[in-house]
Formats: sequence, structure tokens, C-alpha cells
Amino acid sequence: MRARMTFFMRALRVAALECEASTDTTERAMTVTLYHNPQCGTSRNTLALIRNAGIEPNIIEYLTAPPSRETLVALIARAGLTVREALREKGTPYAELGLDDPSLTDDQLIDAMLAHPILINRPFVDTPLGARLCRPSELVIDLLPSPQKGPFAKEDGQVIIDETGKRVR
Repeated sequence: MRARMTFFMRALRVAALECEASTDTTERAMTVTLYHNPQCGTSRNTLALIRNAGIEPNIIEYLTAPPSRETLVALIARAGLTVREALREKGTPYAELGLDDPSLTDDQLIDAMLAHPILINRPFVDTPLGARLCRPSELVIDLLPSPQKGPFAKEDGQVIIDETGKRVR
């Protein structure tokens, strides 16, 4: 438990330092970053919802440009997740790598995620309002500084935003 607390305290310090490093508050206030896999429907829906709010996000295709260790650790901590919660199992080498072993440390799991970025669950969105693993994709709405501009339906046809720009629950 102590090692886990140390891990997350380190991550929060890194996040705080990164935030302090940016002195342009206008730029920081409008920055929305999407850790994106264009082959993933949930990730594509999340991107479309961000754009439906009139925002063009900073898109990081993490499979080809994985985040640094510091960024990944800070993102997971900022999202309020454990490393295991940020680890993707389906369609990955999770089982082959033995990542279900409960004795593995957070640092070992992060090492695996960096060596095999497909293990990073998706899509992660980071905004001035917080960070979140957006599964389902409509979780991104609470992180956006701008309201939805019009109707929106997911790729599967499920209506998320009605014609007045309001969320359908």
C-alpha cells in the first residue's frame, strides 16, 4: 500500500509541475488532449463529441506516439484510476505477458504499458476540468468547457445529444 501511495504522490507532483510550467492560462484553459486510437469506435465517438462542442483537440495517437512514463503516470493519477484500471485486457498481450499476476507492481505494469501501448486503455481525455478514461464515450461531455453545438449520435446510432444540444440520458 505504501509503494502505491508513493507512486501516486510522485504522479501528482509531476502533474502539478507540468501545470505550473505553463504560464499562458488562456492556452491552458482551452487545451483538450485526446489519447486516441482511430481503430476504436469508442475513441472515434469521443473525438466526434469533442468536435461537436466546437473544440479541436490535441490528438495523440498513442499506439504510434506513446506518452512518456511521467505523462502516463500523471494521466492515470489525474483520472483517479489505479494502474490496473487503466490497463486494457481485451485484444492485447495481457494474458501472454502474465499481467493478471496480482504481485506485479504499478511500476511493472507501467513498464508493460510503455513496451506495448495497446495495453493502455482508451480513450483518455485530459482537459482543464479533469482527466478521464472515457468509456463510454459520452463521459467526455463532463470534461468539456463548451456545450454541445447540436445533435449527436454514436456510430451505432445511439442518440447522445438531442437537436437542442442537450444530453439524452
